[in-house]
Amino acid sequence: MTLRSRLSALLALTTFCLAGLAHGADTKTLKVGVRGGTDELIWQVVTQVAKKNGLNVEAIVISGAASPNEALNNGDLDANSFQHIPFLRDQIKQRGYKLSAVGDTYISPIAFYSKKYKSLKDLPEGAKVAIPNDPSNQTRALVILRDAGLITLREGFDPYTGTASLSDITSYRKKINLIESASVVLARSLEDVDAAAIVNTFAYQAGLIATRDGIAVEKREHNPYVNIIVVREQDKNAPWVAPLVKAYQSEEVRQFIQKQFNGSVVPVF
Repeated sequence: MTLRSRLSALLALTTFCLAGLAHGADTKTLKVGVRGGTDELIWQVVTQVAKKNGLNVEAIVISGAASPNEALNNGDLDANSFQHIPFLRDQIKQRGYKLSAVGDTYISPIAFYSKKYKSLKDLPEGAKVAIPNDPSNQTRALVILRDAGLITLREGFDPYTGTASLSDITSYRKKINLIESASVVLARSLEDVDAAAIVNTFAYQAGLIATRDGIAVEKREHNPYVNIIVVREQDKNAPWVAPLVKAYQSEEVRQFIQKQFNGSVVPVF
């Protein structure tokens, strides 16, 4: 065999091997951990969109006490999609996970509802206003009240870095009586108060939709409580991350969310 022939054969073998490697990378199935219900339904559409774009994705429903973050951190998953930034922040702080958010998905908005008034501004002096007693959702409710001009919160408060409680209220621009209660109770107690902040899950069960029935709804913009796609820190710049996020943030997925959930779940892309 001549030198030229040997070089040609070597080049052909190299090209074949590289093509095989590329094919292997292209056909890898990405495992994404989700919770059942909303995320499971949405990811059925995401996987279809990804498939059309040459990306194989399998949505794995994580149920019970099993942690999608633990599974991701351990390398059993390539990504997960079920949480918002404050939840991820607390998980990282408590467990030392090496995880990063790479894309926004949707928000399940908390809103104030009332049987008596059409707006928070219509509330009279001394109104009874119920808010959740857990840190995350109480923060969300207080931010709505702040944005509506009913209260002010301590200087420097940032929901991206911490939570707020009643002790963080520095002034009441309208004198209202804030009543703390468990989220599961608030939807059933709406008749007993002038207004109540109800998280999406329990509002939906009571036939309430934030964007339709809420008298004040939390903003989507600059909101840490939007849900996110999360990967391991070492993978955040991996070549499959951007296509995965793009598949989720597609027009097909946007339309599915809007049609399927009728405003109780709102896309943020």
